[in-house]
Order: sequence, then structure tokens, then C-alpha cells
Amino acid sequence: MQTRITGSRTLAATLSLATVAGIAASASAGTGGACEGVAFQAHLGALAELQSDFYLAYGKCLNQTDLASQNECLAQALAELQGGLELADSQFDARVELCGELGGGAFAPAIDPDDFSSTVDHLYYPLVAGTVKTFMADTDEGVETIVITVTGATREIMGVECREVHDLVTLADPESGEQQVIEDTLDYYAQDKDGNVWYFGELALNYEDGYLANIDGSWFAGVDGAEPGIVMLATPSVGEVYRQEFLLGEAEDAAKVLGTADRASVPAGDFTGCVRTADFTPIEPTGLEHKYYAPGLGAVLEIKPGTGERLELISVVAP
Repeated sequence: MQTRITGSRTLAATLSLATVAGIAASASAGTGGACEGVAFQAHLGALAELQSDFYLAYGKCLNQTDLASQNECLAQALAELQGGLELADSQFDARVELCGELGGGAFAPAIDPDDFSSTVDHLYYPLVAGTVKTFMADTDEGVETIVITVTGATREIMGVECREVHDLVTLADPESGEQQVIEDTLDYYAQDKDGNVWYFGELALNYEDGYLANIDGSWFAGVDGAEPGIVMLATPSVGEVYRQEFLLGEAEDAAKVLGTADRASVPAGDFTGCVRTADFTPIEPTGLEHKYYAPGLGAVLEIKPGTGERLELISVVAP
């Protein structure tokens, strides 16, 4: 039956090319330090997962009862494999580039609980219990609303008492206007004695058609190799690059300071003296976002340069 599937030589060639690319990357990663070593291992993991997924898809194709269906199935599987290989390569390149920005060493910040507080009073990232901020964005899928509430609760992570922040994301149905929850998240932050605001983890509940679909993106510092990162530097300086979170393959957000005296105009008001950052992640190499943080208020605007999509602050309710 297997001989009836056309394109099997293409499969072998594709996987062989992936293997060769992996060997070449391994040679270059050997002298790049711990960070590039991590990037390379993640790349190998991605290739192994793609290979496994392809063989499963190939098996399903073999179970088709006619040649035309088999060939159509295989063509789709090969296309998905090729797309996956291209994404894996892009992720590897993005990780290596970030390693260069960060110095190339392992990312393992030393955390002393005595150096942290759940009181987050940073000028550009204040988290005052009872504050409610509402954001809106006009997306291709409809109007998205995000309500962010700084709760009075805390949670201990890595021995650090962290402030809890609740994010509720809803999407309005384009026809009925009915709001449907797509994400319900609890985030945890703490501020160190130098004034940096750290991100210690999140529990993300992702919904599809009103039902819980997965908890992708969830992570907690100190669990399964996850490390906390900085979401706002004590004194942001143009050009600085920093990790905001780290769990390989799940949470790899990073940021670069682009400006410290920018202006942002949103429905909630006009703001000057804003810190502007470029936020990105090697997991989604094309997912660049520019974020604006206003003094005394925090985030007020997020722009996706690739599409022009804007997430704007609509209102703020103080405690």
C-alpha cells in the first residue's frame, strides 16, 4: 500500500534537509554560550515534534481507501511540515538574536524573597488594589475588550509574595454583538528593592465557543524550569533589552526600551512622558508590539506595527 503514495521521496528529502540544517546549527551553537545552546536544543525539540506529527499524519493518509484521497492527504501533511520547519527556523534565529542582545549567558536570576514586595508603586507600572482598567481593540475577529483588575489578593511564588492581577478578555460577535470570553487570566507581580517590577507567572484559561479549550501560556516561576522576568525596569533607558518571562517554548516574552518621553492619545486621555517599548517573543517571531506606559497610570496603548491594530485604554476606575 505504501508504494501507492506519491511523494515519499520528497518526504525523505525534506526530513534529511531538516537533519542537515540541525547539524549545521549544532556546530554554530557550540561556541555561542548557554543561551544559544538552549536555543539549539529548543530547535531540535521542535524538529522532533514536527517529525512525529508528520509520521502520524502520514499514517492517517495510508488509511485512506483511494489513491486520490491518499495523495491529497499527503500533500496537506507535507505543506504543514514545510510550514512548521520554516517557523522552527525563524524561532531559532529569533532566539539566537535575543541571546546576542542579552549577552549569551544562561537566564537564571537570583531571587531573594527578602528583596521583594507585593506593593508595586512604580511610576510606569503601578498596581494599586481595586484599580480597574478597560481596553478595547478593533480586530479582524471583532471588537476585543480587556478588563484588567488589580485584586487585593496575593500569592507566594518562589517565596515571594506577589500581587494578583485579573485579566478578562472578551470578543464581541460581529453579527449579534454578544460578548464571549476568550481568555481569563491571573497574573502575578512583585517589585524588588531597586524598583524593578517582576513578573512571576500566570494562570491562563483559554476559551473557544464558550468552553475551556486549554491553559496554554500558563507558567509559574520555579516550576519546570520557569524563571521570573522584569516587566518594567526601575529606570528605563533607551536601548535596554530584558526578558519579561521565561519558560522555554511556552513563555519567552522580551522587551526593548524605544523611548522615555513619548506621547500617546487614547479615548481615556492624552498622555506625555510615556515609556515606549517593543515587546516580542521568539515563539511568534512576527508578533511585534509597541507598548506605551504613562506616568502614574501604566499601560495605556498597544500597537501592532505589522497591522496597525491598536489596543487602547478606554477608562480607568480608581479604588
